[in-house]
Amino acid sequence: MVERDTHYSPTGVRTAAQIDAGLRSYMLTVYNYMAIALAVTGFVALGASQSQELMQLIYATPLKWVVMLAPLGMVFFFGKALNSFSVAGAQMFFWAFAALMGLSLSYIFLVYTGASVAKTFFVTAAAFGSLSLYGYTTKKNLSAMGSFMVMGLFGLIIAMVVNIFLQSAMMDFVISAGGVLIFAGLTAWDTQKIKLMYMESDHSDVASKKAIMGALTLYLDFINMFLFLLRFMGNRE
Repeated sequence: MVERDTHYSPTGVRTAAQIDAGLRSYMLTVYNYMAIALAVTGFVALGASQSQELMQLIYATPLKWVVMLAPLGMVFFFGKALNSFSVAGAQMFFWAFAALMGLSLSYIFLVYTGASVAKTFFVTAAAFGSLSLYGYTTKKNLSAMGSFMVMGLFGLIIAMVVNIFLQSAMMDFVISAGGVLIFAGLTAWDTQKIKLMYMESDHSDVASKKAIMGALTLYLDFINMFLFLLRFMGNRE
């Protein structure tokens, strides 16, 4: 007996409702991956910060450069090598990246009070949720805004490098404010891009890899928005 494919109408054409349901399922997968990665990062960062020996090993030796720079290298590598990974391999790479990010961010629990870190996290979560919802639901094409935000991001990086030498408090404030605004805009734009990447005809492996890459993109938006907000809201130890 041949079972009828419940994803299609009797005519073999997917209805709008079925396509919408597939899109919602795909986006839920993206958000689930992202949430798990954030949880991994948070637990690793908090756990590492509790070990004085580990903190000394990371931040008092050349190992700190590996911990700080390796996540950036992993992002570039992952983007180019994603197609060569299996779905399970891509997942494992994503979790390893999230854990390494946790190590690189463990310092925040030494610099800021736990209460202010938690408060900033929940503010970031609320802002991220609203912005991502806007990006998902808006009918407006956000490409122009996204391109502007990307240019702003390059400018932000240059300003941060310059301020390493200037040590200007005013420039640091401008950088922090600009960082929050830029990653707020990128959150909405990236959500729309991820939504538009969905195709109901994708093979399950392709859809899973797209979901992981989308989760990585939104994860980075969230982490960066959190770090820039922490510069405003964080109470130092």
